[in-house]
Amino acid sequence: MKYKDIISKMTLDEKASLMSGKDFWQTQNIDRLGIDSMFLADGPTGLRKQAAAADHLGLNPSIPATCFPTAATVANSWNEELGELIGKTLGEEAVAQKVNVLLGPGVNMKRNPLCGRNFEYFSEDPYLAGKLGAAYIRGIQSQGVAACVKHFCANNQEERRMSIDTIVDERTLREIYLTAFEIAVKEGKTRSVMSSYNKLNGYYTNENIHLMRDILRDEWGFDGCVITDWGGSNDRVAGLCAGNELEMPTTAGETNQEIIQAVKAGRIKEEELDECVDRLLDLIFVTGEVYRRPHKSVLDEEEHHMIARKAAEESIVLLKNENNILPLEQCDKVAVIGDFARKARYQGAGSSIVNPTILENALDCLEASGIENIGFEPGYDRYGKTNRAQILKACSLAEKADVILLYLGLDEVTEAEGLDRQNMKLPKNQTDLLNALYDVSPNIVVILSCGSAIEMPWINKAKAVLHGYLGGQAGAGAMVSVLTGRVNPSGKLAETYSIDYEGTPSYHHFPGKEVSVEYRESIFIGYRYYDTADISVLFPFGYGLSYTTFAYSDIQVTADNVTFKVRNTGNMPGAEVTQLYVGCKSDAIFRPKKELKGFAKVTLTPNETKTITIPFDDKTFRYFNVKTNQWEIEEAEYDIMIGASSADIRLTGSIDLKGSKAPLPYDRNSLPSYYTGKVSRVTDLEFTNLLGHDIPGSKWDRSKPLDYNDTISQCQYAKGWVARFAFHAINFAYWFLRKIGKRSTANIIPMSIYHMPFRGIARMTGGVVNMPMLDGILLIVNGQFFKGVRHLLREKNRLKKQKAVFSTTDSGVSNRRFDTHEKD
Repeated sequence: MKYKDIISKMTLDEKASLMSGKDFWQTQNIDRLGIDSMFLADGPTGLRKQAAAADHLGLNPSIPATCFPTAATVANSWNEELGELIGKTLGEEAVAQKVNVLLGPGVNMKRNPLCGRNFEYFSEDPYLAGKLGAAYIRGIQSQGVAACVKHFCANNQEERRMSIDTIVDERTLREIYLTAFEIAVKEGKTRSVMSSYNKLNGYYTNENIHLMRDILRDEWGFDGCVITDWGGSNDRVAGLCAGNELEMPTTAGETNQEIIQAVKAGRIKEEELDECVDRLLDLIFVTGEVYRRPHKSVLDEEEHHMIARKAAEESIVLLKNENNILPLEQCDKVAVIGDFARKARYQGAGSSIVNPTILENALDCLEASGIENIGFEPGYDRYGKTNRAQILKACSLAEKADVILLYLGLDEVTEAEGLDRQNMKLPKNQTDLLNALYDVSPNIVVILSCGSAIEMPWINKAKAVLHGYLGGQAGAGAMVSVLTGRVNPSGKLAETYSIDYEGTPSYHHFPGKEVSVEYRESIFIGYRYYDTADISVLFPFGYGLSYTTFAYSDIQVTADNVTFKVRNTGNMPGAEVTQLYVGCKSDAIFRPKKELKGFAKVTLTPNETKTITIPFDDKTFRYFNVKTNQWEIEEAEYDIMIGASSADIRLTGSIDLKGSKAPLPYDRNSLPSYYTGKVSRVTDLEFTNLLGHDIPGSKWDRSKPLDYNDTISQCQYAKGWVARFAFHAINFAYWFLRKIGKRSTANIIPMSIYHMPFRGIARMTGGVVNMPMLDGILLIVNGQFFKGVRHLLREKNRLKKQKAVFSTTDSGVSNRRFDTHEKD
């Protein structure tokens, strides 16, 4: 241990006190031993350090900071250097605001396009997500503060995220849902990891020994600190035994006492607690070092704004450009239509909300560009309400223009932490507007602002489509730069766009509505499914157009790398994202037709040629063998493919590998769907064969009393009439708030109330409600009204007395507030 001397001077109370927060954002301090508090803040779209009341859903404003494009946006740049630059800038702002730990990046997979937090994640591909995540981490940590990669792991839906059980086979877990985290740990060398809310195969992730110890600590060699998501602790001692050091936010000492009692009872050895304390101390002291020397406290906001602009420019994807309508000519008269042009949609909602230092809008940026804008009309209500008069005004303006710039997208309350989207469609009032404008003029350029994939049945009515995703505070100016040709678009999609939602592989198993969610599609998510099952898509993974063209040639494959040439065959400078895919020719083990195993972005002037080398690494040919329980290489011939997208392979080569001689992991006859890749309707028997055990029950047992890990939504069938009444009152409040147009307020209900487990009431209230009081609430919920009220009031008074006693003592250890609670 690094800090054995300090730990030897600590009391058991003091050790336990360090294991949970002092308040909502800070860790505990012990002044007599020189142990300072750390401050943790949300990110990484930008720093969200709150100056006033604390919350975890972005409901209160934070100190101004640069709002960068979201991870889903920057992923389209395919540029690790850019990711590192963003990370470095975030690190500088963290230091200026005296933040020790920046809570990001998020590297969860985009298993399903409706996940409400997809805007905060990079990709459907673990290799791309891992490489970009590691780049962010290196940049953040270069400034002396810590990154915290999240949410570890298999957290791919927002509905019931605090209690859902993710059922996934071991191979899929390793190859798809853990690889990005592995890269973040090994290559990014992240100093901290945030455990996710959900269960994984029956165990909460922060209590999962296989995940936390066998893989994270022993296999990957992670020696940093694991932090719970806010309110994400279930059994505090079980989490500590698994190596989850820091619980956030504070429980006002309640769980500290649980740790002390567990040590005294022998449930956990004090030496194990010491190891957890040592890792936390390392994070405190390492991130505190930057504040013990001179550092910037005032930053150049304009410089950081221009970095955000560069990030947005490189991430814009040109999806369609019929008859080269773009870039715009200076003589073009344009009509700007769409509410997002006036008030940009530039970031997601929830814990990543940033209070930007500067905020651009398209109208101002167009005026500065020299393009002749003949006028603006909003065209639609931002939140979906039909308004025929707005459409008529927009059409009247469009009649006078050469080109219509039509700004469309999803609103702020559709994509948000805590709830999933209901469908993949644009609001109907926006598509109605597009249809009406098409009757006036065919020269429509659609500019999209949304953080995730959408259906586009209307695309034939647009001559061009530019997707800016959520471009941050400088996104509007970046888009104008692309529209005018000052910047040649070079973004490529980091996720597949299916033709419709029904065609996605997880359509029948998303989201998990009750106990669990089953990942029946196994390794076949995103392009791995569409390419293998030969399913047509709207836009493939890795797709993106340019204002110039590129030619590929001269592929050479060696044992260590693939080399090839790329030439700019157009008349405009541009950048091309070249992509390495690998496919195994053997069919002895089911595998995707191709998988991304490398990429390189190259900038070329007209007629310039460059030679690109993409090295092979330890992930290029591996697969996880469930019989040997380790990574193996299959003896086979492998296709080496260089593409402009997963569906546009320009060059091919091959290589023969001897492999690791591992036994075959599967009985082919028991897994027919997986061997064809057609996994949209996997049977119970086949999924059981894949898992290697029976499928756990997925439905609530309504005959049992509700307990700590049941959700407030389950009050609908509670025995207590008070609970059922509360459930219907909550439902009515949600309906009523939406009805009167208060959608942001309405969303607070599913985000922070409806799907919260009862234990969350205690975990998220900082000691206002403790577990003994929660026992009283559960008695009321389960039909013992008077007994529950008595218990609740008794425990409330007891808590009040303990706080009064504590406030008169001299003790600096907050966990003395609580004794073990008694149950009736």
